[in-house]
Amino acid sequence: MSAKPSTPAGSALDRTDALRERLNTTTDAYSRFVPREFLNLLGIDDIRKVELGQQVERKMTILFSDIRNFTALSETMSPQENFNFLNSFLIQMEPVITAHGGFIDKYIGDAIMALFPDSPDEALRCSLAMLQRLEEYNDGRQRAGYRPIKIGIGINTGIVILGTIGGAARMDGTVIGDAVNLAARMERLTKEYRVSILISEYTLYCLDQPELWSIRFLDRTQVRGKQGTQSVYEVFNGDPASLAQAKTKTLKNFEEALAYYHVDDIGGARARLAAHVAAVPNDHAAHVYLERCAAPASDLASLRPDLPAAWRGEFSFGQATVDTAHENLLADMNALAGAINVGALDMTPPLLVQIKDTAAHDFALEEQLMATDDYPFLKLHARQHQRFFEYFEELRREIELGEVDRVYLAFRIKRFLTGWLVNHILSADRHYGHHRRGRGAAQALP
Repeated sequence: MSAKPSTPAGSALDRTDALRERLNTTTDAYSRFVPREFLNLLGIDDIRKVELGQQVERKMTILFSDIRNFTALSETMSPQENFNFLNSFLIQMEPVITAHGGFIDKYIGDAIMALFPDSPDEALRCSLAMLQRLEEYNDGRQRAGYRPIKIGIGINTGIVILGTIGGAARMDGTVIGDAVNLAARMERLTKEYRVSILISEYTLYCLDQPELWSIRFLDRTQVRGKQGTQSVYEVFNGDPASLAQAKTKTLKNFEEALAYYHVDDIGGARARLAAHVAAVPNDHAAHVYLERCAAPASDLASLRPDLPAAWRGEFSFGQATVDTAHENLLADMNALAGAINVGALDMTPPLLVQIKDTAAHDFALEEQLMATDDYPFLKLHARQHQRFFEYFEELRREIELGEVDRVYLAFRIKRFLTGWLVNHILSADRHYGHHRRGRGAAQALP
C-alpha cells in the first residue's frame, strides 16, 4: 500500500518544526562562542538582539588559570599534539567551573579566564576543585607515559564593565576594568612565588566565610598603571595535608619574617626565614624570600613597594568633609604604627579610640551620601567598611595583649589599616566619586 501524501497543512507544520530545530541548533552553536551567562548579565535573552556598545557594570570575581611552563612543553609537541593536549586539559576544567557557579569568559592560549557573578567563596571552592581535577588528570597522563603538569590560579574581586566591543562586521563580548588586570597579575605571581592559588586583598575582604580558608599574607605588589600597592595572599587549602598543617602552624613566624623584610631589616628577615625553612622545607615561597635576601640591596627596592607615609593630593575624593576625615585617619594610623615601632605603648589607647571614632563617623557619612545618590554598590562598599572594623578589632586585641614583636605588629597595622585605607580611597571611593560626578553632570543637563 502506498504512503499517503502529505497535506499542505502537514507540510507547513513539518517546515515549522524543521525551522525551529534549525534555530535551536544555531542558538546552541552560538552559545559555545558567546556564553549564555554573559548575555543574561547584559539582560539579553536572544543573541540576535546583541548590539555594539551594550554594557553593564557589576561586582564580579575574576579567576585566571594558566599552565606552568606551557611554552617549553609545547615546543616538544607537533601542532596537532598541542591542540589535542590543550583540549584534553580544558575539557577537564570547564565542568568544574560551571559546577561552582562560574562561566568561562574566554580562553587565552593555555589560560582560562572565568567569571563568578555571585560569591568569591565559590571562586575559591572552584580553584580547589580545579586542583583536585588536575591531580586526577595527571594520574591519567602518567599512566600514558606523559609528565604531569601544574597550574597557577589568580583571583580578584571588584567592579567591572561587561559589554560588547568591536566594529560593524566583528564584535566580541568582554570584561574590562582594573579588577580584571589585578586578577591576571595574581595569576602571574603564582609563578614567581611557586604557589598554586593567590588572591587579592579585595577578594579577602569580600569573602562570606573567611574562617573556612587557610590564608596567609605573601607580599605587597605594585600593579602597572595603578597607584598604591596591593596585598597578595596565598590560599593553601589545596596543599598536601602535611604541608598545609605546617604552614598553618608556622603562619605567624612566616609573616614575622616578611615584616622584617618589608621594613628593610634583611638580616632579621634572613634569620627568621632560615628558621622557618628548617621547619617547613617544602615551603617554596619562603625559599623565594631567602633568595631575595641574598640579592644585592640595589635589586630589592623594586621588589619592596612601600606604603605611603603621608596624605597625597591624588587621594582626594572631592568632598571636603570626607577628604578631611580620610587625611586625619591616615595621620592617626601612621602615628599608631610609629608609636608601636618605638615602644611608646602609652600612646596607643587614645590613638585606637580616635581611629575607631573617626572611621565610624567617616564611613557613616560616606554611606549616607551613597544612599542619597542611589549608588548601586552601596552594599559592597558598606561590607568593606565592616571588614575594616573586624581587622581593626583583631589588631587592637593584639596590641592590648602585649604582642612582643614591635616590627611585626607595626607592619600589620600599616598593612591592615594604612594599606586598607589607601586602597579603599583609590578604588572604592574613587568609583563612587565617578558615579557622583556623573550623576551631577546628568542632573545639570537641560
